[in-house]
Amino acid sequence: MVPEAREDLVVTRATPQDWPVISRWAAHEGWNPGLSDGPAFFAQDPAGFFLGRIGGEPVSAISVVRYGADFAFLGCYLVRPDLRGRGHGLTTWKTALAHAGSRTVGLDGVVAQQANYRQSGFRPAHRTVRFAGRAPAARCPAGVRPAALADLADLTAYDALCHPAERPRFLARWLTTDGHRTLVRRDGDRVSGYGVLRPAHDGLRIGPLFADTAEDARTLFTALCALAGEQRIALDVPEPNAAGVALAEEAGLTPSFQTARMYTGPVREYARERVFGVTTLELG
Repeated sequence: MVPEAREDLVVTRATPQDWPVISRWAAHEGWNPGLSDGPAFFAQDPAGFFLGRIGGEPVSAISVVRYGADFAFLGCYLVRPDLRGRGHGLTTWKTALAHAGSRTVGLDGVVAQQANYRQSGFRPAHRTVRFAGRAPAARCPAGVRPAALADLADLTAYDALCHPAERPRFLARWLTTDGHRTLVRRDGDRVSGYGVLRPAHDGLRIGPLFADTAEDARTLFTALCALAGEQRIALDVPEPNAAGVALAEEAGLTPSFQTARMYTGPVREYARERVFGVTTLELG
């Protein structure tokens, strides 16, 4: 159904019940969202999702998810293809961005929108490349095991070293939601890396893949590939992490998509060298 052009766009907060619409639009764009992303996304910031409607029909979407007092992340910026070029996206953008307040805002921008993001005050930090393909045949190596609830506090603390903000509410759902399989690697009592495999519209997604060293990352990646069972997988690698790029290429994965990580201002320091695969392009 095409809304009447004469009606005004109304932007309101989206609810978890609206998530299937946003996820479907994202899948049509080739972004390959996870099948169970919604509950973890809304757990972090239930007020951070927005839909634009005309005559009650959804036509645009965006998320601006807040992490603490200093950081927010923008994603899910979508307009129905048949209604683009009419200003609906910009109106939705302006309404939602106010939710960030004075926080620095990050995003992973597709190539076609990066010039527009620059005009809105975002500056590039690095490229992220999605590597995709059939998971190589693998056996689960020693030194990796499925995460348990008893690991959650340690994984949350480790994650905080690898991300621009702490995100315990998000992780409590992301690491335990149906279909998500979390593996942990430890050096004695200390976490030295972890990774998550989740079902998506097209195959499986790995994210995050955080590790102390390239060896830790390779061991976790091999274990995740063993779980994938030669299904199609995708891993979003920050391009500055040369070891992460090499890991994906050696597994036979090929670049299929790229974005630019961009920020409106400074972010706290984090261990970028440990980020072999980002968690999600929608929430950072």
